[in-house]
Amino acid sequence: MGNFINPLLKTAVHSDWIDYNGHMNDSAYALVFSKAVDQLMDSLGIDAEFREEYQYSIYTLETHLVYLKEAHLNQELHIILQLLDFDSKRLHVFFTMNDEQGNRLAISEQMLMGMDMATGRAAPFPPAIQSKIDTLGKDQQILSKPEEAGRRIGIRRK
Repeated sequence: MGNFINPLLKTAVHSDWIDYNGHMNDSAYALVFSKAVDQLMDSLGIDAEFREEYQYSIYTLETHLVYLKEAHLNQELHIILQLLDFDSKRLHVFFTMNDEQGNRLAISEQMLMGMDMATGRAAPFPPAIQSKIDTLGKDQQILSKPEEAGRRIGIRRK
């Protein structure tokens, strides 16, 4: 599907994203993954005009973010999308943040929900949006599930 060419998002590490440790701040990783959700919405057709006209959007319900390597000033970041699962209202997505050489820097697994903005309640995806999601799901069904998907946080005890 032409609108879902990976990487979904390309950006570079901004100077105001650098923290006192000399690398990208943890909140900046979250910001970049949030921008990837915005790009996903645009790719599905849920852009600013659509949100205004139909009072429909996608909200993030849950995020699991794992930091794998440090990102540094001006480093190029590529965000790759994998749609793990979906239904009539929800998207279970997995984003991978890579550097220009393809090294994994971070991952973010997210549950997203279609929302009627007028009522503030969950609502099914409009038919044109659902059609694009169906196509994306079909296109990505051959991909294996990332080993980190479904990961739980906790201290391992021996």
